[in-house]
Amino acid sequence: MLAASDAPRTAVILLSGGLDSYTAAAIAKAEGFDLCALTVAYGQRHAVELEAARRVAAALGVARHVELRLDLSAFGGSSLTGAAPVPKDRALDDAGIPSTYVPARNTVFLSLALAWAEALGATDIFIGVNAVDYSGYPDCRPAFIESFERTAALATRAGVEGARFTIHTPLIKMTKGEIIRRGLALGLDYGMTSSCYDPGPGGAPCGRCDSCVLRARGFAEAGAPDPAAGALAAAEAAGLHKIAAPPGGAGGKDRS
Repeated sequence: MLAASDAPRTAVILLSGGLDSYTAAAIAKAEGFDLCALTVAYGQRHAVELEAARRVAAALGVARHVELRLDLSAFGGSSLTGAAPVPKDRALDDAGIPSTYVPARNTVFLSLALAWAEALGATDIFIGVNAVDYSGYPDCRPAFIESFERTAALATRAGVEGARFTIHTPLIKMTKGEIIRRGLALGLDYGMTSSCYDPGPGGAPCGRCDSCVLRARGFAEAGAPDPAAGALAAAEAAGLHKIAAPPGGAGGKDRS
């Protein structure tokens, strides 16, 4: 019989359906955590990632999977939640923050994950942010994560009573190639994931947005084929590059 200190701990994982969150969740599972996955439908045009999140959650065998609808498109301010075009063929070394940045998205997501973790009596949260191969988003940096941990200690009953929340960022210092190699070593099937910001019908990736370019570069660095490459080739052959409509509404669904 396991001692209390040896029993699996529960962790809340923010699961988008992309390869980074999938890898972060798999690392958490490999470290012995029982996973409760939170996916947020925030009005994103790449809503196909929601179905990818369901596939990934099932593959990981999470204890619970909650899909929460919180339509950030009501605020605007991002090409991911509005009608403005998603940038294509952008220089990834551009120092500017691209229009795909969603105002305060990770702050909102981590706040939701923190609320669920406190309700569960858990103190561990995993998020697949990366500060090496990314698009320059300010809420992917170590300084932000460290600041949020301090906020969690101050803003919750559990924190005031002495609990210490930990925001785990296992990918934050890894290149995209290193992330992919780690995931492949864990046996992950990246064909289940969706990374494109502007997918066509059926979820075919555009191949030209920041996320597609970073993904392609990562697989090349890892020396492995991208399972999404076939879908892109088929979409190009068929001329299919339309925008997927974002979901609307509010509420949530528990897929446990």
